Amino acid sequence: MTAPPAVETPRVARAAVRVDSIDVVRGVAMALMALDHVRVYSGVPAGGPTAAVFLTRWVTHFCAPAFFFLAGTSAFLRGDGRGDGSLARWLATRGLVLAALELTVIRLSWTFNFDYAHYVLAGVIWSLGWSMVLLAAIVRLPLPAIAAIGGVLIAGHNALPLLLHGRIPSLLATPAGPWLRVLYFGGAFALGGAAEPNAFVLYSLVPWVGVMCVGYAFGRTMTREPRARRDACLKLGLAATVAFLALRGFQLYGDWPWTTPPGEQPWAPAWIRFMATTKYPASLQFLLMTLGPTLIALGALEGVSDRASRALAVFGRAPMFYYLLHIPLIHLLALVIATARTPAALPWLFANHPMHPPEVPEGYRWPLALVYGVTLLVVVALHAPCRWYGRVKAKRRWRWTAYI
Repeated sequence: MTAPPAVETPRVARAAVRVDSIDVVRGVAMALMALDHVRVYSGVPAGGPTAAVFLTRWVTHFCAPAFFFLAGTSAFLRGDGRGDGSLARWLATRGLVLAALELTVIRLSWTFNFDYAHYVLAGVIWSLGWSMVLLAAIVRLPLPAIAAIGGVLIAGHNALPLLLHGRIPSLLATPAGPWLRVLYFGGAFALGGAAEPNAFVLYSLVPWVGVMCVGYAFGRTMTREPRARRDACLKLGLAATVAFLALRGFQLYGDWPWTTPPGEQPWAPAWIRFMATTKYPASLQFLLMTLGPTLIALGALEGVSDRASRALAVFGRAPMFYYLLHIPLIHLLALVIATARTPAALPWLFANHPMHPPEVPEGYRWPLALVYGVTLLVVVALHAPCRWYGRVKAKRRWRWTAYI
């Protein structure tokens, strides 16, 4: 069901046409994201050979692909499919705002310290912001060209390590190394003349800008009448999922093999190794594995309006507001729990999370039941603030709401 556009106000870009299923899927992604970020402060590792730990991390892999893809789709709907100057300016401005927030407010929320000289994080919001800036330069192209750019970046980037044949370390050691890390390879480098690496790239721009471009082109599908877009989402989602199963099952292009060579001890059961695709940088197989079910969910949720979907849509209508609130809330709850359970571990919670903290203190690691309980508490606690902010944003009461 498509809601009518919100009323415009001067000097603010046109409001997006809202598609309820997009808000619901994005809301699911926000809830799963909270689970992953609670895990960061719990001391539970990011995956592992046991089913419970692996799945706790694996289900959160759907978040980033959904964010980037649906950000592109929402940009298309916001611009009514016209890649004009107004949309380009909004994309560039919002992208710069997001990148700045990542390097300042969000970094502080993660660490609760002010040691910016020794730890700067280029995380998901940083990459999302710069991908919007790049999309601003692309939206004037014909829609097939935008889709082609996105498709090449998503499907083609895994050929780069094969073409370089072991020359990656030497390339990263050159003066261009930091730029190559930002663009594709990720990892740490020294910024501003620092003696040790102090900048950490978690989300490189490739292939994520490609995901946003494909999502922008997909926006045309979401302008169709509900039944047509439902069918299109289901077909595209099933095609992507089948492509993942084929590429992964036959160990073809798009990620590292999952089978264990003869004579070597497997690190995990076969089904875990099969599902453990590469996220940094996101491989073709990783993106097919996550975007396929995301598209299926978009189609399945078309026209659904029950209590659960309406509750999740609240987060999907205020995703950045939710993001800015949920990290400090999780961090504060972790401090409370550490005070009650393991006071000696409190200094660890002021370290450089999520990429560069020290070893987890002995006895600190939370049981998974506590991880899930805190996640539920965070999601419930943020529902009322996000519902309020969603209403404010819909009414365009303040100009800055167009960017948060």
